[in-house]
Amino acid sequence: MKFLDLCKVYIRSGGGGAGCVSFRREKFIEFGGPDGGDGGNGGSVWAEAVDGLNTLIDFRYQQHFFAKTGQQGMGSQCTGKTGDDIVLRVPVGTEIIDEDEETVIADLTKVGERVLLAKGGNGGWGNLHFKSSTNRAPARANPGLEGVERTIWLRLKLIADAGLVGLPNAGKSTFLAAVSNARPKIADYPFTTLVPNLGVVGVDGREFVMADIPGLIEGASEGRGLGTQFLAHVERCSVLLHLVDGTSDTVVEDYNTIVTELEAYAETLGNKPRIVALNKCDALDDETVAELKASLEAASGGPVLAISGVAKMGVNDVLRGIFTEIDAARVVEEEPAPWHP
Repeated sequence: MKFLDLCKVYIRSGGGGAGCVSFRREKFIEFGGPDGGDGGNGGSVWAEAVDGLNTLIDFRYQQHFFAKTGQQGMGSQCTGKTGDDIVLRVPVGTEIIDEDEETVIADLTKVGERVLLAKGGNGGWGNLHFKSSTNRAPARANPGLEGVERTIWLRLKLIADAGLVGLPNAGKSTFLAAVSNARPKIADYPFTTLVPNLGVVGVDGREFVMADIPGLIEGASEGRGLGTQFLAHVERCSVLLHLVDGTSDTVVEDYNTIVTELEAYAETLGNKPRIVALNKCDALDDETVAELKASLEAASGGPVLAISGVAKMGVNDVLRGIFTEIDAARVVEEEPAPWHP
């Protein structure tokens, strides 16, 4: 299945049915009077977050969604049938954005969440509504209101507890494959990962979801490489795992490059909790690992873990550190807002 995380959709709600002009004509009833029914309401367009989807690929093959128009009113005070609604079923984590690509209409982060995108038009009144003491036989009825037509964008941000960031070939996909059942593509050339991958990671009898995104390079915020188009998928993460290639000749520069691109993308992403890990340490001797760790700790201002995704060295310590940050974030989210009079 192809991964698609941004698409343009055209929607239109149904118009209301017209009211009916009708008069009651029955045998032995001399003065029947008006009996025109109202038109039915038009169908609305909704969006709903559903389980089991992780891409917007369905909207690549169908971009137009038009709800049904309400049925016209009929005689004998019969109201027209309401038009059928249309429901856009989207993955959890989908943002619905207005045509200007800036205004967020809704952010569906839980299964079952629904939002009304375009309300159907009301049906018109039949001539029965216009009967009065001075107008006993009205010959007018209202047309139904027109539906709403608009263009929206759907943008998917994957729901994950932790995100993997780093330069290409830093070992992110190898790490994800080592700690989960995910099977991302792994090769010895840059940009092996072209789309985000998700994996369920378990440690100490607990589980969390980790996202691996394509590697960043210097100037990614300006569109170089794959740019920052996939950074949105780690915006919702509670913590980032920053992997630095220990076999690189410019370890500190590599670390600073990623931090610069994260801060250039969004302040919230730059300030997100990060765990720094020096990867591929199985290919280095102890003295070199100690020197690189000291350099990275001086640059990051915090502790640095020495790990190896291939040899699974130090992996559990990293996962426990990630779980600590996830638990801290969940406690903050669950705290009730302070009461104010």
